Amino acid sequence: MMLRSIFLICPSFPWQDEALSVCLHKPQVYIDLSGWSPKYTPESLLREAATRLQDRFLFDSDYPFITPQRWLKDFEAVKIEFKPEVREKLFWRNGQKLLAHTAVGQMTFWA
Repeated sequence: MMLRSIFLICPSFPWQDEALSVCLHKPQVYIDLSGWSPKYTPESLLREAATRLQDRFLFDSDYPFITPQRWLKDFEAVKIEFKPEVREKLFWRNGQKLLAHTAVGQMTFWA
């Protein structure tokens, strides 16, 4: 049986602390980093994306409002260090894993 996945998007502001708590407690909850430039994303979200919740964050460019090129440029400038394997998860592996194990009809998006 497939579990319903829940995505918290845009990046959960102003409830980012609550989103992190839910994500820590519920394995089917994911946080999407689209909607804002990383330079405006709360540091607490970026820190968790780089460490203990690295398997639960996803990249989305929010194109055409923020181009992928601008998002990536701003991401390179954040103070938080993202190891290469964590970057791979954020930009590719986590989304790939979700799409492989979750039917699209079983996804819920909350903004």
